[in-house]
Amino acid sequence: MSQNKKTEDLPIFIKWIEFVEWLLPITAKFPQRTRFTFANRIDNYALDMVSDLVEARYTKDRYSILKRANLRLEKLRVLFRLSKNMHLISYKSYEHGIRKMNETGKMLGGWIKQGER
Repeated sequence: MSQNKKTEDLPIFIKWIEFVEWLLPITAKFPQRTRFTFANRIDNYALDMVSDLVEARYTKDRYSILKRANLRLEKLRVLFRLSKNMHLISYKSYEHGIRKMNETGKMLGGWIKQGER
């Protein structure tokens, strides 16, 4: 990947931004009793992943940043599952969100493996 490529050109970045744009309106509809716990936590993990991907793109020591992003993604999956179990999101939304997280996770895993070489 050439250094003059923008972060916005990375497929993982594009995929994650699309996910976040889909996710934020979903969490905005959470009931008030969970909006400041589940919704905020979910939103923050998703937005922190955006920051991690930008940082990893422009940092030589990207391995630790990518591992941190992977951990955030795992936490996000758990919170998303809990949201489904608590009926805060529909099963259809859960399936869509998990599918997008898994796609991103595969791309992230590939980037991490590339950094291990």
